Amino acid sequence: MKKIISLFTFLFIIGTFLSCSSQKASISFDKKKAVVDNGKKQIKDIPASEIVKDMTTGWNLGNTLDATGKSGLESETSWGQPKTTKDMIDALAASGIKTIRIPVTWHNHIDKDYTIEPRWMARVKQIVDWAIEDGLYVIINTHHDNGFSPDNLIPGSGYYPSSKNLEESERFLLNIWSQIALTFNNGYDEHLIFEIMNEPRLAGTEFEWWWANENNETCKDAAKTLNKLNQEVLDVIRKSGGNNKIRLVSVAGLMASPERTLSSLFEIPQDKVKNHLAISIHMYSPYSFAMENPGLTEYTPDLRQQNSEVFAQLNAKFIMNGYPVIIGEYGATNKNNLEDRIEWFSDYIADTRKYGICCCVWDNGIAAVHGNDYSEHYGYFNRKELNWYFPEILKAIKDNL
Repeated sequence: MKKIISLFTFLFIIGTFLSCSSQKASISFDKKKAVVDNGKKQIKDIPASEIVKDMTTGWNLGNTLDATGKSGLESETSWGQPKTTKDMIDALAASGIKTIRIPVTWHNHIDKDYTIEPRWMARVKQIVDWAIEDGLYVIINTHHDNGFSPDNLIPGSGYYPSSKNLEESERFLLNIWSQIALTFNNGYDEHLIFEIMNEPRLAGTEFEWWWANENNETCKDAAKTLNKLNQEVLDVIRKSGGNNKIRLVSVAGLMASPERTLSSLFEIPQDKVKNHLAISIHMYSPYSFAMENPGLTEYTPDLRQQNSEVFAQLNAKFIMNGYPVIIGEYGATNKNNLEDRIEWFSDYIADTRKYGICCCVWDNGIAAVHGNDYSEHYGYFNRKELNWYFPEILKAIKDNL
């Protein structure tokens, strides 16, 4: 019996060693090039639910730092948006927006050792700092870093939620988040939030934006892999110490879809501290009205009811159990139906605020409709004129907070 116990103990120790060694070996970035946070700012130990409730309403700096058109600093404007300025952030804050989500893509700004280009990290930091100075909450993430196909995840190109690509996904995410945690730590209080992944999904497959059912082996594998990645990145963030030990971190299920996140396959990672995790959801819903082209242009009570039911489910599963929800992206594409969109925004915000949910409207800078093409017209804030394309929509949001 003692020999059996000894054997099990030996195998456990070896397994633990190999696991730790594997994770350690995954960290390869050049620490000499890292942008290190030397700030000293006290972070308040506030429960996640209170922080998210205080975030009220947000806006996305879309198609900007998340662009993949180029590498280097030119990437920021490669998708047609102007260079971000302090005046732009100041105007957003003055308009009543309290949270800014800053999507950031990293894979086109790293070298072969996964070291983030220092100038790129410094630029991200500059924009974050402008927002923090204005008293805004700020969310930063890994945005367009999901691979395009399960069969071509080139080293350094990002991550992919499948067991086949687990090792490379770990290498990418652990290196990126180790560096983010170095740059953003003790100089930032509870107003800075980390979002681990944006819409992680099975890109290039029939299950990219939907899945068959919870028994489908491909989807089960993806969910299981994603759970593991969420846990490992959270552990890296917490191990970075300082203010990051209690920083609010948000995690997403597959596609950041409400349905997939509500699934039993999604697991909330185990945290070393209590009440410092949030659930990240994207919800352009109902799809037929908010995103489909041409879809529906008229907003009806039935469409409102569809949304209300999902919000109630998110409340029952997560919020009531201490995990607040951040809807990191939402919006209704412009279909030349302003009055209907105003009503949609009014109901959406009124319903979510009942549960303390913070919603960040997606803004890609494309506002005007040409002809009957309604696809991806999610422009709300005019970044050149520093005002809102649809002030009536902003008013609908603020009136229902």
